[in-house]
Amino acid sequence: MKTFSAKAEEIERKWYVIDAEGKVLGDVAVAAANLLRGKGKPIFTPHVDCGDHVVVINADKVVLTGNKEDQKVYTSYSGYVGGQKRENVRKLRERNPEQIVMRAVKGMVPHNRLGSAILKKLRVYAGPEHEQQAQSPVAYEL
Repeated sequence: MKTFSAKAEEIERKWYVIDAEGKVLGDVAVAAANLLRGKGKPIFTPHVDCGDHVVVINADKVVLTGNKEDQKVYTSYSGYVGGQKRENVRKLRERNPEQIVMRAVKGMVPHNRLGSAILKKLRVYAGPEHEQQAQSPVAYEL
């Protein structure tokens, strides 16, 4: 008996739409990360990009539990003196609501070249409209 290993060119990719309106951020991010990695497929191979394409809509209406809206802080550092920027979720939601979901999913995929390739299949939109109608995506329920 030989061990099966999936090959990237043999994988059939589907398109899914996740509606984040009224859903908890962590639940949306876990579902998106699992679909992007392909963990629900029987041919899942950890070192190969086996996942599907995911479109997240209504990212501006995603919910955070507890006091995370004010207490959760996103930090970035440019490398220069005084180059640290801090921003809470409320301010980030006003400025760029798609980044809330993008950052949550980015933390749940591998932090290497494979993770970068996986994240290219994620599209996040603040409103209910998206540009992937031609791919006829299937709605994914949480």
